[in-house]
Amino acid sequence: MEIKPEKIRNIAVIAHVDHGKTTLVDQLLKQSGTLESRKEFGERILDSNDLEKERGITILAKNTAIFWNGYKINIIDTPGHSDFGGEVERVLKMVDGVLLLVDAQEGVMPQTKFVVKKALGLGLKPIVVINKIDKPSADPDRVVDEVFDLFVAMDATEEQLEFPVIYASAKMGIAKRELEEDGGDMEVIFETIVEEIPAPSGDPTAPFQLQVFTLDYDNYLGRIGIARIFNGVVKRGAEALLIRADGKKIKGRITKLLGFLGLERYEIEEGVTGDIVAVAGFNALDIGDTIANPANPVPLDPLQIEEPTISVVISVNDSPLAGKEGKFVTAPKLRDRLLREMETNVAMKIEEIGEGKFKVRGRGELQIAILAENLRREGFEFSISRPEVILKREGDQLLEPFEYLVIDLPEEYSGAVIEKLGKRGGVMKNMVPMGEGSLRLEFEIPARGLIGYRSQFLTDTKGEGVLNSSFLEYRPAVTKRYRRKEGALVSMEKGKAVAYALFNLQDRGKIFIKPGDEVYVGMVIGENARPNDLEVNPIKGKQLTNIRAAGSDEAIKLTPPVEMGLEKALEWIEEDELVEVTPKSIRIRKKTLDPHQRKREARNRK
Repeated sequence: MEIKPEKIRNIAVIAHVDHGKTTLVDQLLKQSGTLESRKEFGERILDSNDLEKERGITILAKNTAIFWNGYKINIIDTPGHSDFGGEVERVLKMVDGVLLLVDAQEGVMPQTKFVVKKALGLGLKPIVVINKIDKPSADPDRVVDEVFDLFVAMDATEEQLEFPVIYASAKMGIAKRELEEDGGDMEVIFETIVEEIPAPSGDPTAPFQLQVFTLDYDNYLGRIGIARIFNGVVKRGAEALLIRADGKKIKGRITKLLGFLGLERYEIEEGVTGDIVAVAGFNALDIGDTIANPANPVPLDPLQIEEPTISVVISVNDSPLAGKEGKFVTAPKLRDRLLREMETNVAMKIEEIGEGKFKVRGRGELQIAILAENLRREGFEFSISRPEVILKREGDQLLEPFEYLVIDLPEEYSGAVIEKLGKRGGVMKNMVPMGEGSLRLEFEIPARGLIGYRSQFLTDTKGEGVLNSSFLEYRPAVTKRYRRKEGALVSMEKGKAVAYALFNLQDRGKIFIKPGDEVYVGMVIGENARPNDLEVNPIKGKQLTNIRAAGSDEAIKLTPPVEMGLEKALEWIEEDELVEVTPKSIRIRKKTLDPHQRKREARNRK
């Protein structure tokens, strides 16, 4: 299918997490007739990864192409969560305009600000879509004013401030230019994209230049670079020069050239200026690299990726229960898998720091928890340490990352939240009543003050609060590490937990395990109500005698154990503890299992 550069439109869909980006792209795909009508597709077609489906969030930027009235519209669906900001940033360099989705009830959120700042800074033309207008408490007019104020605050140009507004409900598949109109279909969005978004710039007659913005991997083709053609025409089989970000040049050939249509990739003979294509043939390919004509090897500006702000240590599982539940338990397997993650995930960095120990740096707790969850589903066993913030030194000054935090919550819980965040170094910048008894609080807070806070926040707001943060900047380090107040209940025996023992330990604090669970010396089986760690025996049965005593043999009543999921466990642990992760279990343990050695280490620390 031949397409001319002036008939191409490149657009990214940007929004805060859960404002409906992927659902909107679904509707555009369905209503453009690009997807085969015979096929049954579920919801959120582009969220292909199991974790994306379960959590209802987009983790990886995905691209798709739609043909409409002779135009080819390349659409990139981006993640909304701030931990995946690195994905969004790159993608914006590849497009000529953005569809900014804003929830008609929630309005402008931190991640909206983050992506808008990037998009406006690159001079992109925005189309504002006020989504979810079918919500009972939607207030589209207020939200349009909020977006305008945000654009002004972000120094938008006159042209950017004259943005078109579309009112939509992606879930119901309707979109319209005026609120009063009866609901139409998505046609309005296609028309606005073609009218408002400029055709891609570039010289079709110049020697070809492409820039890679996402990586993929194929067992047959090896590394695949998804790239935009900035100049010229790229032909399959053409000689090409890979110019890496460090300036190194590698000769090669474009062995495969793939175009996009809906959810499919298909082989093409050539790609024109402005189009987005997938290229195979270079194994050393990386994000931001340029593929150019050897006759005119001019590199494009490299892409800046946000630096990681949090690190953890992932190591081979060495607990007494190691190797019983996982398929991959050795250091070489773990190393290969982590290096493979680096091939497609540029916002993460990995370094080996010892035998079977790897330091993984990422953009946030969620990004690292997602990696750990993927590893355990693939059959890996490993242990993971508490997340720590990455400090930087500039001259004599030590700097730490700060986050911009926005909280929506019912008014009656605001006191507890403000008090807790104050203790963690948070400074409140704004408080806005949101109507119906809810408040919006805005804070600037050190990233280390947020580690381990989310579960506490959900408890304080009875699950009704919504907390969102995005990276602000590095500032002089001021905070001490925030420690949890409670100690741990640590097992002093190896064996199977017994109901009688757990019943007697209930008064000491919260229990994490149930009768029949395997325990070992040094494993944390619960949270002590007091600040100190306590050695306990969870396998001690009742002493039986041959005398029956009336009343002493009542049924044992156990409180249900506290479920420790991966993220909750990572937030809960301290630096002398680890989370042991296997495909079937998540356990918490002390780094040093031997109690005598633990005491010695504690004395030395003091």
